[in-house]
Amino acid sequence: MNLRKKPLESIDKAHCETYTITVSGKTGAELFEEDTIMKNSSSIKTVVAVGIGAALFFVLGRFVAIPSPVPNTNISLQYAVLALLAVMYGPLAGGLIGFIGHALIDLSWGGSPWWSWVITSAFVGVVIGLFAKKLDVQEGEFGKGKVAVFTVANVIAHVLGWIVVAPVLDILIYAEPANKVFAQGVFAAVSNTVTGVVVGGLLILAFTKTIAKKGSLEQE
Repeated sequence: MNLRKKPLESIDKAHCETYTITVSGKTGAELFEEDTIMKNSSSIKTVVAVGIGAALFFVLGRFVAIPSPVPNTNISLQYAVLALLAVMYGPLAGGLIGFIGHALIDLSWGGSPWWSWVITSAFVGVVIGLFAKKLDVQEGEFGKGKVAVFTVANVIAHVLGWIVVAPVLDILIYAEPANKVFAQGVFAAVSNTVTGVVVGGLLILAFTKTIAKKGSLEQE
């Protein structure tokens, strides 16, 4: 028995359009456009955060520094702001805020930046910022678990930064005495950790409560 295949009917391709529809009901092109807009918006917010954060870091470090018994070392409230913005905008923003803000403080005294400490401030911002996704404070929740993570992030950042990075760079770059720079580092690590955790934690708590309140108002 011979079977003959019937020729396929011609399709007018000019009137045939193909779309990829997602679960949300939007086409792939629409989702790509939205994703691009969100990324651009995020980049702009990060740039603004770096500018504002560096300015706040400078003002607090230059005019609100609390003297300490350790030479050339202050109790620094700016690390609370650095902690807040680092967990909000991530390691890049945190690093730039610490670097630019600390460099501006040193320049304002009429000398050149003390690069070992400038780099350490940037290091602290980067390390705390690495915990941004884990903390996800933008969702408006800062419970005990996240408080613990935030505390650990500050301890790791400041202990490694001020007891390891800063003293080693002081010795390598400026040939500073080891006993002096490690004493400064230990005090800075302790005071900056306390400031970052306590004051920074309160700032994050206030921020998350604002987010939660805004969400409840939108639902109403």
